[in-house]
Amino acid sequence: MILFTRAHEGRGHWQDRSVNDHDLELLRRAIAISASAREHGNHPFGALLSDPSGSVVLTAENTVVTGRDVTGHAETNLVRLASATYEPSELAAYTLYTSCEPCAMCAGAIYWAGVGRVVYALSEVELYRLTGDHDENPTLTHPCRSVFADGRRPTAVDGPALEDEARVPHIGFWVDGPTDGG
Repeated sequence: MILFTRAHEGRGHWQDRSVNDHDLELLRRAIAISASAREHGNHPFGALLSDPSGSVVLTAENTVVTGRDVTGHAETNLVRLASATYEPSELAAYTLYTSCEPCAMCAGAIYWAGVGRVVYALSEVELYRLTGDHDENPTLTHPCRSVFADGRRPTAVDGPALEDEARVPHIGFWVDGPTDGG
């Protein structure tokens, strides 16, 4: 079961209607983490996990370049921490916030960990518009909703939201960013 609603926000931008003010605050924190990843020499992606009360319990940034690990996406790094810390039955009530729509690999990891909800800022389509055919982002244009829909347990997905803000850490990166790593 995928829960998804979108409403036109004006000026050609879409804002998910089910995203509330607290969600936007946590998305901004995930975007700040993505800027930190870039400052650390990695790709500009960040994620965090909140418990059912909305408190942030874990954060992770992309480590693809510095960790020399093509699976070091922010979401997979976060899921590794989360699944080592919490039971799947607990994670079903948690929310993962991410600066960008999870790729197919990350969506699979989120699904297997049992995280119940995902909220993302920048859509995969918008990311592709920023990166183009950059060698370090061979984008799989497969929406995370499609990955979750193929599973047997529900994962709620909300987003995109704050796309203009989420673009900022990417500006100039895919032209001038790291050239080693995956």
